[in-house]
Amino acid sequence: MAEPPFRGLYALPPGADFAGEFVAGFLDRMAGRPPEAMARVTIYANATRTLAEMKCAFDKRGPLLLPRLLPVTNLDIPALADLPESAPLARRLQLARLVAKLLDARRDLAAGHSIASLARSLAELMQEMQYEGLGPEALEGIDTGDHARHWQNALAFLRIAAGLHLNGLPVDRAARQRLAAETLSQDWGRGIDLPDGPVIVAGSTGSHGATRLFMEAVARLPEGAVVLPGFDFDQPQSVWDSLDAGLEDHPQARFAPLIHALGRPARWTDTPPPVPDRNRLVALALRPAPVTDQWIAEGPRLPDLTDPTRDLTLIEAEQPGEEAGVIALLLRDAAERHEPATLIAADGSLIRRVIAALDRWRLCPDESAGQPLSLTAPGLFMRQVAALFGQPLTIDRLLVLLKHPLTITGSPLVGANEARLMARELELELRRNGPAFPDGRCLRDWAARGDGLRKRWAEWLADLLDRIMPLARDRADRPLADRLRDLVALAESLAAGPGGDAGASRLWQDRDGTLLRSTIEHLEDHADQGPALSPIEFCALLLDELSRQSVRIDGEAHYLHIRGPREARIAGDGVVILSGLNEGGWPQALTPDPWLSRPMRLAAGLPLPERRIGLAAHDFQQAMGLPRVVLTRSRREAEAETIPSRWLNRLTNLMNGLPERSGPEALAAMRARGDLWLARAAALSRPSGPVRPAARPSPIPPGPPFRELPVTDVSLLIRDPYAVYAKRVLGLRPLPPLRPEPDAALRGQTLHSIMESLIASNPAPDTPPEVLKARFLSMTADVLSREVPWPAARAFWAARMERIADRICADELARLAEGRPVVVEKRGRVALPGMDFVLTARPDRIDLLGDGRVVIYDYKSGKPPTDRQMASFDKQLILEAAMARRGGFDAIGPAEVAGIRYIHLGGEGETHSRDYSPGLESENWDGFVRLIAAYLSGGIGFTAMRAPEQMGYAGDYDHLARYGEWSLADAPQPERVGDHG
Repeated sequence: MAEPPFRGLYALPPGADFAGEFVAGFLDRMAGRPPEAMARVTIYANATRTLAEMKCAFDKRGPLLLPRLLPVTNLDIPALADLPESAPLARRLQLARLVAKLLDARRDLAAGHSIASLARSLAELMQEMQYEGLGPEALEGIDTGDHARHWQNALAFLRIAAGLHLNGLPVDRAARQRLAAETLSQDWGRGIDLPDGPVIVAGSTGSHGATRLFMEAVARLPEGAVVLPGFDFDQPQSVWDSLDAGLEDHPQARFAPLIHALGRPARWTDTPPPVPDRNRLVALALRPAPVTDQWIAEGPRLPDLTDPTRDLTLIEAEQPGEEAGVIALLLRDAAERHEPATLIAADGSLIRRVIAALDRWRLCPDESAGQPLSLTAPGLFMRQVAALFGQPLTIDRLLVLLKHPLTITGSPLVGANEARLMARELELELRRNGPAFPDGRCLRDWAARGDGLRKRWAEWLADLLDRIMPLARDRADRPLADRLRDLVALAESLAAGPGGDAGASRLWQDRDGTLLRSTIEHLEDHADQGPALSPIEFCALLLDELSRQSVRIDGEAHYLHIRGPREARIAGDGVVILSGLNEGGWPQALTPDPWLSRPMRLAAGLPLPERRIGLAAHDFQQAMGLPRVVLTRSRREAEAETIPSRWLNRLTNLMNGLPERSGPEALAAMRARGDLWLARAAALSRPSGPVRPAARPSPIPPGPPFRELPVTDVSLLIRDPYAVYAKRVLGLRPLPPLRPEPDAALRGQTLHSIMESLIASNPAPDTPPEVLKARFLSMTADVLSREVPWPAARAFWAARMERIADRICADELARLAEGRPVVVEKRGRVALPGMDFVLTARPDRIDLLGDGRVVIYDYKSGKPPTDRQMASFDKQLILEAAMARRGGFDAIGPAEVAGIRYIHLGGEGETHSRDYSPGLESENWDGFVRLIAAYLSGGIGFTAMRAPEQMGYAGDYDHLARYGEWSLADAPQPERVGDHG
């Protein structure tokens, strides 16, 4: 009996268990040979995971002498043995040096890219040219006459970079792979140094020129075979002819050059695919766009689609979070039945959502891609330390580091829990009292007010801030080695803590810490190859390097797997979930090439970017051939609608267009199965019983709820009594923001301080206006430099005060001619007769006139309230006038009020008088007394948003009042709270 043929091109169809079927076909061909013949066979696979699956398949066949299993990217020839191989990082840093020099001369070519990203894209282009066997001369054939100036400039630089990078010895992995493939192809073609046993290439699609050249050479060996994955045996010749025309986005496009060179492949095994009719459906749906008219001709020839799609499920969620939730539920269902399940995803954010959703059931799947080092605890820690360079140290930046779990993990003096407690106390101090940009001096002042532990911790931190400040102010380009040295030194000091040792900390421990250390050391080893970098460029480089490293996560649920799209061909048994099927998700959006346009790539002999779409389409086609498949997508991403993946779109359109083949009914059934899973996922997050929304609160606390109220809270008591209840009765205060900003409140405080300083200088009424203006502007500069640490805000506010300085000074001299200020930011108080209550006020300014009357002023950085607003709710000045008449301010005693006015510290700087009369004052005072009496006696409740000025009003206590569960149209629900005795 003749031996089975073992030469040429073979293939397995989509959906086939590639590793298992390959081993089965291989052993069939080796049958009858002695056992030691197996050891003479060399098998090259497309990836290490494919090799691992092959080993498992061999193990299932019992004890065997295994063939040599190697990755196809690891070709070797004697000529390369003595040639050094350069580290990819070193070569990338060399290109980064070139890019940095380019950007020094032509910053416009960067187009928002960092040096690191441009260097990586340039390195990828050089690698692609090496794989395709192209030298610098390939760029000379590009005619730039018809291209935009940008592409002409980019090409001029690219020719220089290619001349330096591509010439010389083959020190890059891609160049060595190409040289090895060319050498082996030539030698084997002439019968020189033929391998001493069979050679097989399995699982590769020949995605780049070097691998394709090697595959062709293997297929022509006397005992050589190439086994293609996911080959469409039913695809007609007309489609293969169209693929030769360069339709790179078709799933079978990468096979076209191999078929042209070697002929159509034979079947590696006779095992049929799991669902042959579904393969026919998917293949027809994915036909190239120019021949989709074949749907009309070939669609009716398909079988009834009910059976081929019976195990297909289509889930269309509303949001990515819902998609992740239903995927997690599918995986949990498989885990409960102890069946394998595989999630295939191209979107890292979706993977993280799914893992987070699975955590609620304590399920940890096996994830092949792992977690990017940049997102691990040590990676984030290192990125946050790097972000301190060249940036002002803000409160939030400091606290992010102080609260990080790796900070102060090597100190014998301060424990981790104590350090977190100190960080919390410092946060409250800085939020309430600042400064906005902490430094060593403020930390030492705070330490002096604390006990021994706080003092020791704060002094350590103050010394650390003294080291950070020069680095924060340094924005110049510095050598990469210096940047790395500062980064590591600062990170180790933070991790060590007071009196600690970096070696004893957790910074470099565990799997992710070890990987981080090796990555940093690798950067240090080749730092001399790179350019000098600014802090921003250094952070971009660090993020780029950390993002390319992954920390393997070994799942506890070994039957649950998360795989990338390229691993679709080796997906195991059970349910397979193809997720993120939206344009930009799967297939992922093509990254714009900053160096070559599409016509320029064609002219240079490079493949088009659509090749990546074709490879992704091939992954999709292979996965669709598996027995049980779930397709998922989300209809919306954030606030925008998504576009279904082109493959899913074609599949649904084709099925809808085949009513005679039950296409619409089969598609509806797929969606119905998906809707069932969506309903199950929604039920998990739905409360078991009805949840009634909260009523509009109007609490009535035991009286008196408060015994004192500042006049500035009266308008709040009228508009939003609940806010006064939360503030004055419950004693709640909103926490100041973590990152202070130069907002309207700070602007008002600062401008008030400027006017207060002007008054404190005691200007005389006869002061020359130009002298007073110079004094005013000088005081403005002093106050701004002292109280406003933001340069941009200082400049804007200084310009604002300079614009109104003439008007302010002129009006001030006129006011001084009428009287003199006697109350400036001094507190006054008036007790209400018959009530246990005091009204307090701290007027901006009260001037005593020559006739013994007073004028009450208020500074407004914003628009002053109108008479109508004052009549309705803004009662501050009218009540201060009533307090002055009743002797509420010691400096003036009981006094008649001549008027109330606003000084606008903005606009044109004008002074606005408002309606005032003793009768109006008495009316407002009596109304205030009645209002306070009602609240003190419990006659009315503190209603939330009783009379907001605007519908868009937002208060500090809306969340406490549960606003949103009720609206302004709802009636308040008075409720007695607390102990009323």
